Amino acid sequence: MEKLAEIVAKQLLQIKAIKLQPASPFTWASGWKSPIYCDNRKTLAYPEVRTSIKEAFARLVLEKYPDVEVIAGVATGAIAQGALVSEAIDKPFVYVRSAAKGHGLTNLIEGELKPGQKVVVIEDLISTGGSSLKAVAALREAGAEVLGMFAIFTYGFGVATEAFKEANVELTTLSSYQEMIPFASESGYVSADDVATLQEWRKDPANWNK
Repeated sequence: MEKLAEIVAKQLLQIKAIKLQPASPFTWASGWKSPIYCDNRKTLAYPEVRTSIKEAFARLVLEKYPDVEVIAGVATGAIAQGALVSEAIDKPFVYVRSAAKGHGLTNLIEGELKPGQKVVVIEDLISTGGSSLKAVAALREAGAEVLGMFAIFTYGFGVATEAFKEANVELTTLSSYQEMIPFASESGYVSADDVATLQEWRKDPANWNK
């Protein structure tokens, strides 16, 4: 029986939410060269995949945090995913902006969040963890109790692991870079030589291919 991580990795590869190009690397906004690009917003265009991810999130959230009171999505990539999860488990939904709105009520958190409420955060992708943990900080500043965070996919960088540990945030992901590589190899998405390149990149992504 396939593990959830394998199922999600397969789905992301099949719909090209994950693209692997070891021979023709992508350039991230940070300037890093990368053999992988992940855009989980594409999952929203595929009802079967979208539903599968929603149901996995909903099941895991209730299993791990049965006392959850609010679901929070991280803008912009996880707003839709968070709303889907909140609907599935019949809980209120808020989302956290990357910066406070520059007009009106200048909200950083959109929706209704009461001090003391227990919140689970939904994210689409974890890279260094910076923007995700900024959202957690905003929720805590507003008086929420953040129970944990869930994401569709993580690159598994050590810097992110340390950042979540330091912030005392439990992170649960549906799939990861390390769990995706064996499936990508076995399924023919990449060659054996490409697997070595993918493994090498993750050791030092900031300096790879320079």
